[in-house]
Amino acid sequence: MTNSFSTAALLQRLRSSHLQTATGSCCEEETVALFSNLRKPLLRYLSTFGLAAHDAEEIVQEAFLALFEHLKRGKSRSNLQGWIFRVCHNMALKHISRARIRTGVITLQADASPTPEELVVEAQRRERLQAVLQALPEQDRYCVCLRAEGLRYREIAEILGISLGSVSISLARSLARFERADQK
Repeated sequence: MTNSFSTAALLQRLRSSHLQTATGSCCEEETVALFSNLRKPLLRYLSTFGLAAHDAEEIVQEAFLALFEHLKRGKSRSNLQGWIFRVCHNMALKHISRARIRTGVITLQADASPTPEELVVEAQRRERLQAVLQALPEQDRYCVCLRAEGLRYREIAEILGISLGSVSISLARSLARFERADQK
């Protein structure tokens, strides 16, 4: 059975979106390579929005289709990692907004599937740190999650549309909260 969110599925969607040209083929290869490298980090980041896994997968695929079109039009190739995170961020916000309009409420899904070999002490620590993450203000939480995915302060500032100083202050404040919770 083929996973509808696999690299092969993305390839099929890219090929069906437009007739391939030499440029399209090159863009396809670059898009698939980025998809392979960034899919999991993007899904982790989108999970911080409380999206269902299938919604996050759909957002990632739509973002990569947008990237393919972006590259085919010959637009800038600088900082594609930051670009794709920003597109996913915006798509997630739109998805949440539409869900609020439709239902008036969003159901958050918690990831409560610890591995069997986790020790009780580590599980408790993880719960404390997760509680701190969830209690962070939205902007602080997004900053922490993007930084955890390896983005630089400047990229985070660009993605979230805030100043570099705000990113720095947000991360310092968040890390202090994590340290206090980890010492308990």
